[in-house]
Amino acid sequence: MSGWNLPTLIDHTVLRPDATKGEVLRLCEEAKANGFTVIFVPPCYIDEAVAAVVGSGIHVGIPIGFPLGGHSTTIKVAEAVEAVQRGATVLDMVLNISRLKSADHDYVRTDIAEVVKATVGIEHKVILETCYLTPQEKRTACRLVVEAGADYVKTSTGFGAAGATVEDVRLLREVVAGRIKVKASGGIRDWKTTRAMLEAGADRIGTSAGLKIIHEWRAAIHQQE
Repeated sequence: MSGWNLPTLIDHTVLRPDATKGEVLRLCEEAKANGFTVIFVPPCYIDEAVAAVVGSGIHVGIPIGFPLGGHSTTIKVAEAVEAVQRGATVLDMVLNISRLKSADHDYVRTDIAEVVKATVGIEHKVILETCYLTPQEKRTACRLVVEAGADYVKTSTGFGAAGATVEDVRLLREVVAGRIKVKASGGIRDWKTTRAMLEAGADRIGTSAGLKIIHEWRAAIHQQE
């Protein structure tokens, strides 16, 4: 437990549709105060977030094609390019779920690859929204993400019918087989759940409950000492 530097594994996030600028700026301050290295904010607040964390080493992440994934490839690329031009260094892109379920595998692969190609040098995660996929579709999605050149598969947006599960994290970990990494997100709101995701093979955790989780983690370490 104490071997994890947990704040560095959490993408500290505020993406609620009713989140205010004040909440975004508070997220930035929380990241600086608690050692989070990645924050995720709505695209309309990228300028404020980048300015708030300048010089801190914190990476600003922006969601792409969020939260449904059905945007055209042209729009996803435009979103990604604008985000990077304005200072984002991490992009979490929603896979085109409808095209995947329609077995349009070339479309899905190209959709991801075009974003990756347009923003070279940026960290790319692809959100599968696993709650809508069959086990075989999850496996296929992982293969397409790897082939498209992204860096991570990610379980969920947090806005779907369900979020991350230990079983899905294990499955994604098995399929990508170390070629890329796994991010668990959606419904992760306490240290117990976070620990289960990490033990199942998650490399990163996406959550809006980062402060609560690290407080519980630190308390658990203290109890063991």
